[in-house]
Amino acid sequence: MNDRVVITGLGALTPLGNNWRDTWSGLTSGRSGVTRITQFDPSGLPTQIAGEVKNFVPADHMTVKQVKRASRASQLAIAAAREAVADAGFGASMEGIDTAVVVNSAVSGFAEIQEATELVNSGDSRRIPPRFVPSALLNMAACEVAIDLGIHGPVNASALACASGAYALLEARTMLVMGDADVVIAGGVEAAITPVMFAGLNAMHAASKNNDSPAEACRPFDADRNGLVFGEGAVIFVMELLSHARARGAQIYAEVLGGALTSDGHSIVAPEPTGKFASLAMTRALIKSKLNPSDIDVICAHGTSTQANDRAETSAIRQALGHNADSIAVTAPKSMTGHLIGAAGALSGLLCALSIRTGIIPPTINYTTPDPECTLDYVPLVAREKPVKFALANAFGFGGQNCIVAFGAL
Repeated sequence: MNDRVVITGLGALTPLGNNWRDTWSGLTSGRSGVTRITQFDPSGLPTQIAGEVKNFVPADHMTVKQVKRASRASQLAIAAAREAVADAGFGASMEGIDTAVVVNSAVSGFAEIQEATELVNSGDSRRIPPRFVPSALLNMAACEVAIDLGIHGPVNASALACASGAYALLEARTMLVMGDADVVIAGGVEAAITPVMFAGLNAMHAASKNNDSPAEACRPFDADRNGLVFGEGAVIFVMELLSHARARGAQIYAEVLGGALTSDGHSIVAPEPTGKFASLAMTRALIKSKLNPSDIDVICAHGTSTQANDRAETSAIRQALGHNADSIAVTAPKSMTGHLIGAAGALSGLLCALSIRTGIIPPTINYTTPDPECTLDYVPLVAREKPVKFALANAFGFGGQNCIVAFGAL
C-alpha cells in the first residue's frame, strides 16, 4: 500500500469554466470554449481565435498584493490550487502538513516578457515593474502556490512543452513514494495568449485560421482538421499516498498507477511519423503500471488537430495496444478547450480521473469526416456512458518528448 498514490482533490480554470465542475460539465456536454481572442486585438493576425479562460477576476481568489505581483499564469495556478486543496478537505493553508508542490509549465511568462520588451523598445524601460524578472520565470507559478498555501516542502517546476502537465503527475507520484512529502499539489498551468505567440504559431503554419467558426476550429482526427487552437488554463490536483488518504477519510477520485517518458529524437516540431517512440512510452507505462493492453478502457489522446500529430498518435496507439485498440474509447478534449500547452496533460489527467469516477467519457467534438489514416473509436460528438476501470493520458511535447500516465479505479 505504501507505493499507491491517489488523487483526492481537483482544481481547474479552463476555457470551459473557472472550476473543475464547470469544466467537467463542459467536457461531458460537448461544449466548445474556443472564441475570438479578447486579451488583445487580433485583427492583424491570420489566427484570431483561442481557448481563453473567461471572466476570471484575480481579486476574487487572492489579495491585492498577490494580484499586482503575480503573472496571469501564477494567478490561475493559485486559484486552481486553492480549489483543489478545498476539494481535498484541507483548509486555506497547508501549514503543519508535510506538503510539496509540482506545477509545470511550458511558456508561462511570455506575456510579461512581451510587455517588458515593448517598454524597452519604446524607450520607456523605467516603467518595467520590479516584479518583472521573477514573475516571468517558469518556476514562479509553483512558488506562488507554495507561498499562498504556506507550503515548506519541495517545490519543483519542469518544462516538457506540451507534456509538462502530465509529467507533473509522475513527479508528484515519485515524491510521495520516496517519502519527500505526505501531500503533493501537482498540475500544469499556461497563460501565453499574446500577439508574439500567435505570430509565431502562424509562422509555423501550426494554428487553425477558422476564425469564422471558432467552436468548430479544433477537429482532432477529423479529415478536415487544419491546425491546433492555442489555449490557456490551470489544472491542479491534490495527491497523496493511499494510506495517508484513507487515514484522514479523504475522498478518492482515482489512483495514479505510473507512467513513462521517451523521446522521438526526430524534430523540434514534428512527431516521429510512425509513432514508434510514442508507442514505446505507452508500452512502458503499461508495464510500470502492471497493466495489459486489454485492461485499458479509455485513452485521453493528445489529439492536437494537426495532420501529422493525429496520424502519428493513431499509429502509436495501434502499435502499443495491438488488436485491443479497436475496442478502446479514444477521446480528445482539445476539440473543446484548444491546446492548453503546459496544462494540457493535466487536463487529460482530470478527464481520466473523472471518467473513472463517473463512468462518463467526454466526446471528441467536430469529428464528422473520418480520416482514412485515423481509424480508432474517437467517441464522436456525444459523451458515452461506460464503466471505466483503467485509463491512459497521452501527452506529446515539442522536441519529441512523450509522456504517458496510467490511472486506475480502486
